Amino acid sequence: MKVKNEIWLVVICSVAVWSSCNNRASVLDKNNYTQIDSLTDTYLNLQDSLLITWNLMVKDENEKLKSMHELLQTMTSSDFFDKNQIVSIQQRLEQVERIRFNQKTMSNPHVVEEYDFASNSLITEIISLAESNSTFIQQKELQSLIDYINVADQRVNYYRSDYDSIAQKFNLFLDAHEINMKDIDQNAAHEKRPLFQMASDN
Repeated sequence: MKVKNEIWLVVICSVAVWSSCNNRASVLDKNNYTQIDSLTDTYLNLQDSLLITWNLMVKDENEKLKSMHELLQTMTSSDFFDKNQIVSIQQRLEQVERIRFNQKTMSNPHVVEEYDFASNSLITEIISLAESNSTFIQQKELQSLIDYINVADQRVNYYRSDYDSIAQKFNLFLDAHEINMKDIDQNAAHEKRPLFQMASDN
């Protein structure tokens, strides 16, 4: 009878230990899932912020280039400027659009430098030429175009600084959670984002 009681006691203890282990494993799994889930949310939020900031910057740049085209077209149709000179500037503007960088090519700081130099030179040249004729520049629509081009150009550094700030956080996240990245996003290459600061530092 004593042996049976001892066996029964062993069985009860074994069941209790098994149940306790299962509960602990369940809690650990739940905690682990919650951590990965939280990291995934942070990762996706950083990606979304990068995309939104980049798209705002691209949209503003597109509008600036469009305004430059409109100003040149108006100058072409007027009698105040040399048509051949305007055509030459238009061709250079089209070349600037072709050398625009993207989120991958900007990893080469020289690509950003080349675009900035060509773009800034054209902005200065176009506005100086437009303002050289006092009769032409008196038109309110033209002055609005020039004002927009100048303001949009001034916003470039603001957008780039904002993008760099988010990109730095994204890159730090990749470093801090390298071992978890396969669980966070299986499809992504997990590549760090280049910064505009790289171009300005050269």
